[in-house]
Amino acid sequence: MKSSVLIFDSGVGGLSILSEIRQKTPAPDLFYLMDNAFFPYGIKPDDVLISRILSVCLKAVDQLSPDVLVIACNTASTLVLDELRSRLSIPVVGVVPAIKVAAELTPDNRIGLLATPATVNRPYTDRLISDFASHCEVTRFGSSHLVQWAEDYLISGDVPAELFGHLNPWLQQHPMSHIVLGCTHFPLLRDAMESLWPETCWVDSGEAIARRVASLMSAQNDTDSGKLSLFWTDAEKPPQGALRYLQRLGEVLQSGPLSI
Repeated sequence: MKSSVLIFDSGVGGLSILSEIRQKTPAPDLFYLMDNAFFPYGIKPDDVLISRILSVCLKAVDQLSPDVLVIACNTASTLVLDELRSRLSIPVVGVVPAIKVAAELTPDNRIGLLATPATVNRPYTDRLISDFASHCEVTRFGSSHLVQWAEDYLISGDVPAELFGHLNPWLQQHPMSHIVLGCTHFPLLRDAMESLWPETCWVDSGEAIARRVASLMSAQNDTDSGKLSLFWTDAEKPPQGALRYLQRLGEVLQSGPLSI
């Protein structure tokens, strides 16, 4: 029986994590669940989010029986990771901004953090900077626009016209060698960012998460890639962009709203 991984996010951002997992560990079946009925997370109160995320993830694990759960969302990871680990018998992998990686790579001790306003201002982020980048000048930029633009980009394929004007004043005011993409939505726009600002190195957590998942999966003899499945929570809004993205990666075994 194939192993399986459940990857959870509020929207399409976790697809950047799923893609990395697929490259690193192609054998397991991958379930992608997006809580689009509650999207976006970044503007909602923490207590509301905690209750919602716990409910959705616990019910999804009960229905899908994955071997590993990946919380592919910085906001969700900082809020519920410990609670999920205490309540589930399977490994739970979270994602946090790759501040440690950027701090180790920068040649001039100047890095940026591009994330949602909530992630930028969380005490958890302060601790990451204190623990791993105390020798660096860390400049933060909180953007809620990029989350929606990434969602739109997956549907239309068009780079948001506002992207340059949104970020360039910050980048010009604070020259930085490495910038952490502190939201899993943001790597979906990486190609556009690299084209607009080729001198900047954009850093995210996808590869590290994929390595962690690979270390948790049992060895499998078959070399066939696992099947992909897509689930969502808003029955009235099928995520066509996410479905097309997954179809480019492999066969999508099933897709549909999940009863939460």
